[in-house]
Amino acid sequence: MPRPRKRRRLRTEPQAAIYKPVGVPLESLDRITLLAEELEALRLADLEEHHQEEAAHQMGISRSTFQRMVTQARRKVVQALVRGAALSIEGSTVRATAVRLHCSDCGHDWQVNHGSGQGERLICPACQSPEVRERPGEGRRRLD
Repeated sequence: MPRPRKRRRLRTEPQAAIYKPVGVPLESLDRITLLAEELEALRLADLEEHHQEEAAHQMGISRSTFQRMVTQARRKVVQALVRGAALSIEGSTVRATAVRLHCSDCGHDWQVNHGSGQGERLICPACQSPEVRERPGEGRRRLD
């Protein structure tokens, strides 16, 4: 019996989506499923250019698991592009996380849940300043 899957931390959980070639009915295409955690691994590795150790830490997984996840995700994306298949993004085993924020202007500290949309605006709720950053040295924490 395999051990249970470890829950992954994602900054935001993407909405279910399908990307497909233009002009081809979805029903006639093969589908390749990209899990939300695989998309997050691609985002951290390729878009934000984090080192594997840091990205793995942010997701709450080991570096080797992160590497396997990125490799699998890249393979799926390339297969969809080369074969003209539909790429379906779906949910996975995830854990909500929070980010702690700090306003540089008024010194207000607060936290928001990832995926809530609150952290995307990055405006201080106390003084409405846009000078908001993640609280230094504290990073993210689980919301279990």
